[in-house]
Amino acid sequence: MSQPLYLAVGSLNREAPYFQGARGEGLTIFSFDEDALGWTRLANTSTIDNPTFLSVDAASGIVYANSEVFGWHEGTVSAFRFSPATKTLTYINKQPTLGSISAYNMVSRDRRFVLVANYSMGSDGPDQSVAVFPIRKDGGLAPAATSVRLDGPLGPVADRQERPHAHIVSEIPEGGVVLVADLGLDQVVEYALSNDGTLMRSASVTLPAGAGPRHVAQHANGRFIYISNELDSTVSFVARDAGSMTLKQTLSTIRPGVESHGADIHLSPDGRFLYCSNRGEDSIACFMVDQATGQLTLQDIQPSGGKTPRNFALTPSGRHVLVANQNGDAIVIFRRNEETGALTDSGKRIEIGTPVCVRPFIL
Repeated sequence: MSQPLYLAVGSLNREAPYFQGARGEGLTIFSFDEDALGWTRLANTSTIDNPTFLSVDAASGIVYANSEVFGWHEGTVSAFRFSPATKTLTYINKQPTLGSISAYNMVSRDRRFVLVANYSMGSDGPDQSVAVFPIRKDGGLAPAATSVRLDGPLGPVADRQERPHAHIVSEIPEGGVVLVADLGLDQVVEYALSNDGTLMRSASVTLPAGAGPRHVAQHANGRFIYISNELDSTVSFVARDAGSMTLKQTLSTIRPGVESHGADIHLSPDGRFLYCSNRGEDSIACFMVDQATGQLTLQDIQPSGGKTPRNFALTPSGRHVLVANQNGDAIVIFRRNEETGALTDSGKRIEIGTPVCVRPFIL
């Protein structure tokens, strides 16, 4: 008998100038039957503002949720414990993220830290790009142990690259090193993560001018890095070798003549296919990954089944893709052909207002 699969979903419940409505309910947990494509709402809390990105420590059932609220000098990251037995979400604590517009968080592979990337839209307050929070024994978060602020030459898109904008922090497969994509600098920067949470810059790679790197997907081999570029709707392939990074390839993720912005990016569990979402064209692009070289070949561009696919996820089995269509008020379920990578709309939708993050997990 397979282990139960759960979905942690964040949905907008507080207006912001750059969101098109906030019709959500905060943080929600669903159970998901991957065979029957059925789901049950198990738990919810609306006590958190705009949980725009989530990570889950499946070993403990702790959900870490960023709050992205326009006008705050600092975002927050909150810890909630999910109990499948009682079907409850219990608040543990929260910490300020040391920067505004907290965009992403991740649990380190050794489960000792939560790292947060702050997009940042102003110079008031601490204005840090990345902060590192020790995880307490109860799963809650201690104050930040360390933080860094990215800086450097800005990209050419004046209204979006007016300052550094860290958008993701992602640990490499072998652990101990994290990558930070900065939309304002057109760079991916590498930091060594020490045992005490200190970050030390070790390498960087510059992407095409005006690309605006947003999210990162990493192949299990540790050598192939793929970046979704928001501003020009492209995907870049970067090769990592002996701690250095080299830009190898950049391809469009949309059809010619379409106005769109790149969003999320994920590899299939076997590393053979790469998927990128596009807001505007409202699509998911599928690329085949050459397992020897890492080079990408476009296979297909599939409608996302709704509006504004800000975030999506593959189930751990790789059999399905769940697309959070922010302005479609639904998570659309796609079947995935594991041999060809092709996606097929199942016709199933998890109805929820303004979903912006979906994270499958197994306890």
